[in-house]
Amino acid sequence: MWILLAIISALSLGVYDIFKKLSLRGNNVPGVLFLNTLFCSLLMLPVLVPAMLDGQAGPDGTVLGNLHILLKSAIVLSSWILGYYSIKHLPLTIAGPINAARPVIVLVGALLIFGERLNALQWAGVTLGFFSLFFISRIGVSEGFSFRRSLWLWLAIGATTMGAVSALYDKYLMTLYEPLQVQAWYSLYQCLIMGITVLIINRATPKRTPLVWRWGILCISIFLTAADVAYFYALSLPGSMIAVVSMLRRGAVIVSFIYGAFALHEQHIRIKLLDLCVLLAGLSLLVLGSR
Repeated sequence: MWILLAIISALSLGVYDIFKKLSLRGNNVPGVLFLNTLFCSLLMLPVLVPAMLDGQAGPDGTVLGNLHILLKSAIVLSSWILGYYSIKHLPLTIAGPINAARPVIVLVGALLIFGERLNALQWAGVTLGFFSLFFISRIGVSEGFSFRRSLWLWLAIGATTMGAVSALYDKYLMTLYEPLQVQAWYSLYQCLIMGITVLIINRATPKRTPLVWRWGILCISIFLTAADVAYFYALSLPGSMIAVVSMLRRGAVIVSFIYGAFALHEQHIRIKLLDLCVLLAGLSLLVLGSR
């Protein structure tokens, strides 16, 4: 059941990436991100309101619980800020594969932080994952995006890294709190943090890209919320494995890649498809090695 939920989460994330790309074209990044956090919070009101009426603040009503969720909110928001700026400026067929390499970083993090040992298949998957990142960076050079000159590639790597940190932290949170409580409260905290951030940015930068309303902004929140609900419930089920769930969720890259290739007519699709196949092969080895 948790594998099916991970696949549903992946499909939702793929559509989420598409609407994110469309909504950010020529638009104000902090403004779009704030609206996203606002709508996500509103979608979680059926969970938040009953808890508040019962006098509960946070996932369990304790100070420690609120601190746990506040940290989760800061990690995710950091990943989103970096990711929104990068996906606005990078082709989906470059940004998608970089983000899809997140399970590789999750596994390396588990190795360094938790002292887990990798087997031969996992090492092979990690090697292919890092080779894929190097390969896509070389492809990016031909489109004017290189690590030497492109800030957006580094932001994409940063977003992927922070996303991996969030994934490692999620498994710990699922041992302490109910999935919907975590999602609801961190959505609310993110909205509050992002609202304050937007106010500061607006005062500091009078001349900025205007915020343009697009219905795709609402779709970002809807598909992200659906993806997170499936994801958190997958992690909460007995026997679920964070490494496998994280890998399956990266299947979202297939959805966004197809859209970038056929709808947005992005360049160098054949060689990018080769890189995507290398990445998916690496992820498959990670899944097999984690069974």
